[in-house]
Amino acid sequence: MDSLKIDGGVPLKGAISVSGAKNAALPLIAAGLVTDGTLQLRNVPDLVDTGSMEVLLRNHGMDVERTDDRLVIGGSATNFDAPYDLVRKMRASILVLGPLLARYGQARVSLPGGCAIGTRPVDLHIRAMQAFGAIVELADGYIQARAPGGLTGARVVFPMVSVGATENAMIAATLAKGTSELVNAAREPEISDLAECLIAMGARITGHGTDTVTIEGVDSLGGATHDVIPDRIEAGTFAIAAAITGGELTLKNARARHLDSLFEVLRRCGIIIDETDDGIRVAADGGIGSADITTDPFPGFPTDLQAQFMALMCLADGSSRISETVFENRFMHVPELMRMGADIQVDGGIAMVRGKPSLTPAPVMATDLRASVSLVLAALATEGTSEVSRIYHLDRGYSDLEAKLGQCGARMYRV
Repeated sequence: MDSLKIDGGVPLKGAISVSGAKNAALPLIAAGLVTDGTLQLRNVPDLVDTGSMEVLLRNHGMDVERTDDRLVIGGSATNFDAPYDLVRKMRASILVLGPLLARYGQARVSLPGGCAIGTRPVDLHIRAMQAFGAIVELADGYIQARAPGGLTGARVVFPMVSVGATENAMIAATLAKGTSELVNAAREPEISDLAECLIAMGARITGHGTDTVTIEGVDSLGGATHDVIPDRIEAGTFAIAAAITGGELTLKNARARHLDSLFEVLRRCGIIIDETDDGIRVAADGGIGSADITTDPFPGFPTDLQAQFMALMCLADGSSRISETVFENRFMHVPELMRMGADIQVDGGIAMVRGKPSLTPAPVMATDLRASVSLVLAALATEGTSEVSRIYHLDRGYSDLEAKLGQCGARMYRV
């Protein structure tokens, strides 16, 4: 397996262009299953996960062509089986369930894989499809669903906020007969981006960006051209990279309003954040102050930035309390940070971090996507050479990470 060797202790300075959002691109690619025309997506990041979703759509019989950051999806599905060998690589594969049911009345989708960061049940997806009238069974590790007469609009109340279930239900409801209402829906920018794309395809959706989304079903959806929003998690990661290394980075294309919760906390820590004509400037001004965070669904502090923020707090002046409320097993990076000398104590979903003036270089191992980049950040801030192994996790969510950071002074190379 590949690893990254990082010679840290160098402040990062320069400009980075933020890629399209992985978490927006995946449901948008799945939405290609419901169009009768051609869906052209631009600003699609070139990642392992987006590549896996492209392969999955081709498996269903769709025509998928990629040119640089542009993806063109067309044709009709001829195979409604999403097999284990494809789905096990990525949890977002379940997003084909709703589109296949809505347009073709049948789907057989393997229970998904992905990062081992705790229970992320698919029952919310299944309940939504059942509310729309689908018959759903679990057998031999597969979700087997059928709706021979099509789906029917319904009121779906999510018992907890789920981005994936909201996306699956929203896509399915666009072709359901009648009106659907999604209550306690996720409000993430990626949800709104998906809704805007579906509207361009002819869907009738209102309320996206709030906790209640209304969808009036239509008979069919046509083609559209849509630009994927910038990746707020990548932008937030690079903002923390500037802070932890004592540097200054301009994040081109980043949208500040997508990162209000992070930037509010970083400013409390003494980090300078300014909006520019083409993005955001982030600069460290002296030491790093400590701050407490609690992860929450948007607009709260993103769970996908918790590990990176913890790495920053390992070098802060003072102690911080980090509460993880979204995933119950998302502190797997803690033992690895402790190998570098970090002072962290975990009690259930709470981590107490006591900042230190510096960490020590060490070999560490990535355990999931966001944990892996937190170790990279810690290594960048630490004088000496560290090695981060199992970085295939990184390739699932960060496009050209070495090149982007390398052009800003990072000394890192892949082994």
